[in-house]
Formats: sequence, C-alpha cells, structure tokens
Amino acid sequence: MLRRAFPWFRKGPALDEPGEKVSVKGRKVILREKRIVDVPDDFSWRSDEELARLDATRPLDMTYSDFLRFSREEQAYPSPLSRRFAIDTPEGIHIGNCMYYDIDLRRRRAELGIMIGDRNYWDNGYGMNTVDSLLTHIFTTTPVELVYLHTLDWNQRARCSFAKSGFREIEKIRRSGQDFIYMEIAQSEWKERPPLS
Repeated sequence: MLRRAFPWFRKGPALDEPGEKVSVKGRKVILREKRIVDVPDDFSWRSDEELARLDATRPLDMTYSDFLRFSREEQAYPSPLSRRFAIDTPEGIHIGNCMYYDIDLRRRRAELGIMIGDRNYWDNGYGMNTVDSLLTHIFTTTPVELVYLHTLDWNQRARCSFAKSGFREIEKIRRSGQDFIYMEIAQSEWKERPPLS
C-alpha cells in the first residue's frame, strides 16, 4: 500500500507494508516493531523525570489507560513519515526505543531519536550499537541520504556516543528555552567510516 502511495519511498522491499515485520540485528541489540506489550515500559520511561529531562521534554501527564489507547492507535495507524522500533537485548529484554521521523522524501533526510529507558543498560555500548544498527537500516533500505539529530548541549555522554557513530556536530541551536547541538551524518560518510569494533 505505502509503496503504491509513495513509489520512491523504498529502494528494496516495501518494509512498511501492513503485516510485514522489520527486525534489525546489531551486536548487542535487536530493533523490532513496537508491540502493545511494550506499553508498561514505555509508560514508565515516559513518566520518569530524569529520562524526560534527558529527552528535553516533560514527564508524561496522562493516565495509563489514556496512554494505552494512544499507543494502540499509533500502532494501528502508523505514519509513513516515521518509523518506531523497540530496542531489545538478544535475550528479549525490552530496554528502550528508537525511531527515525520527520522523513523528508524530497530532501532525502530524517531525524533520529533514541532512549535507553532501562538504566541497567546505560554506559555499556547499547545506545551506540542501537544507533549504528538504525543507521545501517536507514542507509541500506530507504532512500534517506542524511540523518540528523538534536541533543542537549550539556549531555556530553550522548554527544560522545553519537560522535562515535559518525555524527558530526554542526551547530548550536536554541529552541523551547534549551540549547541543543545539531549533529548529522551523510550516507557517504557512513559508508566511508571504519568498521566499528
């Protein structure tokens, strides 16, 4: 359906066709389609003050039942301009979420977002492997040629992790009263970087 509506959207198989499941395997993580069973984790993480601060947002302000209804609708009617994935360990533990969104097909660019919600998996390379796996997916299965992100300027851990994945810091941007670093990586740069250990 989406391939018919947006014939230029995919180079390869139409991964966004209803019923088709995408699974991206990295060294430490598996990126998979979001499922309703993720909702308790997602609700907990999005309600967490520290995680909200790291994500430059406010903690979730809705009931669990409203969030569940919202999540069901989002999964039933996904936007063709956004792809959301759960981050699992190889053992099947749901540790976070990632996505690429604001997909601009004309300019062939998209924004990347990630949250490792389970603190037991911080500072162990899971975030970097998630970003590397998501970039591989984007640059090998979509026509996107530039991936960018915004990270808080004071979040040195995130900035270092994104830099290790090949993102370059381009400029400082102020929005909603906070300072962000705009970072990007082009498909050509991604292809030329040395293999990650």
